[in-house]
Amino acid sequence: MGLIGEVLLLPFAPVRGSAWVIRQVLNEAERIYYDPATIRTELAQLEERLESGEIDEEEFDRLEDELLDRLEISMQGNAGTGEWT
Repeated sequence: MGLIGEVLLLPFAPVRGSAWVIRQVLNEAERIYYDPATIRTELAQLEERLESGEIDEEEFDRLEDELLDRLEISMQGNAGTGEWT
């Protein structure tokens, strides 16, 4: 973009900066959400909740399926990049 375009868009710089920050926060949140180590930790905590009687088998199965789906997505390599297939 040329100098004139930059000057004309200068009033929108805070909006563009905010959008960049939001994208960065979203990417980091997705990276953490789909991190295999985080998912494995959550699976271990889920198993502890089952063993302590905090949740029943049905709830355990439902939550475990969700975590395993996240793990599968993370293993595909698209997690945290904003590229969903």
